Amino acid sequence: MNSVCFPRRLAAEERRSTEGRLSPASGFTLLELAIVIFIMALMFTLAVPYTGGYRKARLKSEARRLAGRASYLFDQASAQKVFLRLVFDLDHQVYGVMRLDPYAVPTPSFGPDHSSGSAPVAMPPSIAIRDVTVGDLGTFSAGTVATQFYPEGYVDATLIHMTDLSGHVITLAFNPVTGRVIVAEGDLSMAQVLTR
Repeated sequence: MNSVCFPRRLAAEERRSTEGRLSPASGFTLLELAIVIFIMALMFTLAVPYTGGYRKARLKSEARRLAGRASYLFDQASAQKVFLRLVFDLDHQVYGVMRLDPYAVPTPSFGPDHSSGSAPVAMPPSIAIRDVTVGDLGTFSAGTVATQFYPEGYVDATLIHMTDLSGHVITLAFNPVTGRVIVAEGDLSMAQVLTR
């Protein structure tokens, strides 16, 4: 009788010990799924504003890069007593430098500048030069336009608007007398930038 009773007691104990465990076919409860979805939505909400900040930071970085190039050219033109042009190809979103040595023989003419730091710069796909306004020449949003740096220590009054895919605009203004490049956020005119 004990031998028959023992297996029954063992089977009953096994059933009690497995009642608390999940079977392989059990899944998530509706409450667990709702909590996971809520956490994912919260993380997404916190992360999305930072992608816009990244684009804006990239736009500012490209604007500072262009401003640095213009300041360098202003200094080089007066130090080396040459004419330098910052040429913008708005159709291909590239800008580069041309040089004219007024003392070149037999005739001075503009040609590509091969000095260090004068390689052409292509704008990243997410950033664009929207338009360039040069002195009395007017505003250009297509084609090629150039800003000239003079050996006497001045530059053509120039206003540049750069944009990104989000629609942010940064304005660069070249002060014709001091050569200082002002970088300001927003779609501004020359007068608005210079009075800041």
